[in-house]
Amino acid sequence: MEELLELRQFLEQGKIHEALLLVDELEEMSLSGKINKIDSYGVILLIHLIKQKAEKRSTRSWDVSIENTVREINKINKRRKSGGFYLNQAELIDILEQGYQVALKRAALEAFEGRYEAQELAAMVDQKETLAEALKLIQQ
Repeated sequence: MEELLELRQFLEQGKIHEALLLVDELEEMSLSGKINKIDSYGVILLIHLIKQKAEKRSTRSWDVSIENTVREINKINKRRKSGGFYLNQAELIDILEQGYQVALKRAALEAFEGRYEAQELAAMVDQKETLAEALKLIQQ
């Protein structure tokens, strides 16, 4: 809110260059927030996909969680006014790849009632296949 007041002052004072710099900063802050949210939902999506693949089963709870995370990722990533998306396919893949190890560690706590370490769980799941499935779900 403070930034908007500062922007207003710059505009009222005719300081267009300073106003544009502030607009750039606000855009960057907004995109950073969106990336962080997409990353968080991406990790949750991967946790459930890893558990499904490792245990070779699913639950209604996991299915609903997958559906909800995909919906949230798409909602956050969609540009409302101009159309299109904030993050392209390559950027989404990068975020999912970065979150995979975090998801694997968290899935290890839940899958098979926590009996396996993350490395053991990793041997049960094809990382590339899981990442491809996550991306496919997001892009449907």
